[in-house]
Amino acid sequence: MTREVHVIGGGLAGCEAAMRVAAHGLKAVIWEMKPEKFSPAHHLPTLAELVCSNSLRSDNPKKAVGLLKDELTILGSVIMRAAMEHRVPAGQCLAVDRVLFSQKVTEIVSSHENVTIKRAEFTGEPIPSDPLILAGGPLASEPLVIFLRGLTNEKRLFFYDALAPIVTHESLDLSKMYHADRYGGTEDGDYLNCPLTQEEYQAFYEALLTADRVEKRSFEENHCFEGCLPIEVMASRGPKTLAFGPMKPVGLNDPKTGLRPAAVVQLRRENLAGTLWNLVGFQTRLTRPAQDKIFRMIPGLEQAQFSRYGAIHRNTYIEAPEVLDPYQRLVAAPQVFIAGQLSGVEGYVESAAQGLWAGENAARQAKNWPLLKPPRQTALGSLLSHLESFGGRKDFAPSNINFGLFPTVPDETPRQAASSRVARAREALEPFLKEINYVHWS
Repeated sequence: MTREVHVIGGGLAGCEAAMRVAAHGLKAVIWEMKPEKFSPAHHLPTLAELVCSNSLRSDNPKKAVGLLKDELTILGSVIMRAAMEHRVPAGQCLAVDRVLFSQKVTEIVSSHENVTIKRAEFTGEPIPSDPLILAGGPLASEPLVIFLRGLTNEKRLFFYDALAPIVTHESLDLSKMYHADRYGGTEDGDYLNCPLTQEEYQAFYEALLTADRVEKRSFEENHCFEGCLPIEVMASRGPKTLAFGPMKPVGLNDPKTGLRPAAVVQLRRENLAGTLWNLVGFQTRLTRPAQDKIFRMIPGLEQAQFSRYGAIHRNTYIEAPEVLDPYQRLVAAPQVFIAGQLSGVEGYVESAAQGLWAGENAARQAKNWPLLKPPRQTALGSLLSHLESFGGRKDFAPSNINFGLFPTVPDETPRQAASSRVARAREALEPFLKEINYVHWS
């Protein structure tokens, strides 16, 4: 077959979607506006650029996101392949060297005989193919947003989250820090930990409450993703919020004292060389002078040099239960598939997974094959179910994968839930793949 399927956006979802289309023997054309035009958060000319964090979260297959990554690997994910080749130490999490990861994805995708990369911004009309996959990502360009609005008549397309700061390793005072993963995990630990006394924590907390913040622009709504709140917003919810959140000291006893600190700030490698470190959970909307002052109150960061300050950025998504059918197509325009965070999933892994399946169904539609839904028991099936019903609620919001999205079993205790849901997911996936003769790319 030579029929083309156009994919708008070369992020994680767009790359996965294009590779699925290509695996079916169809021609995939990726529209990527970089390097002609960049979003406010993108800087690399390559595909699949990570901008919020270099972490793909837990690698534990007994956790929901770990299970989803296992399923992605089985399904031939280009993102998982590149991530495993360029991972950096991060305890039980899968973190990657962002530059090398992006370069690897670009290499794999661009070298596929059925994939063409068109370096141009998509402006809407005319629609270049049927089916068409929109994977513009959380920072979709204005022409794409206008095009999407015209198809959905959607009024609420935006929410906002924030970037965490990155500091240079050479500027850190390591004498005030220690290597450790929460509850152990490795001998020395992949994370750097900055312990705070109660007095230090109280001073830091109070400084956050009065710090200068970047003012919202006129088009920005006061609507943040709960899983990625700015550090100052969390602080405003009470003096204990941070100590039970990103500064939780549990499992991170200070080896110098053997005691648990009042709070801990964790730093995670940003690149394989370990020259850059990310302040975990410290996404923020503070002004740069405020960040300079307040984050240097953290023990070990007194002379910290910031290679990137925290910053707010726009995310774009649709009200999926209202505008998508069960196969990730727009109800009002069933030739258009929505992939990645535009659909209302949250997170890198989730975006890749949803994009992969949108590509699978787009290819099937192009070949006049029946469209499919993964088994509800699987992590992928559970994630996609969130876009359909959202538990019957009307206030739809983006979601990471979590066991709360999985189907429940009567009389199942909380202690049994995680392990039994993992077992049911694996049991359901294998016959499904055999049934549809799943096509892997190579």
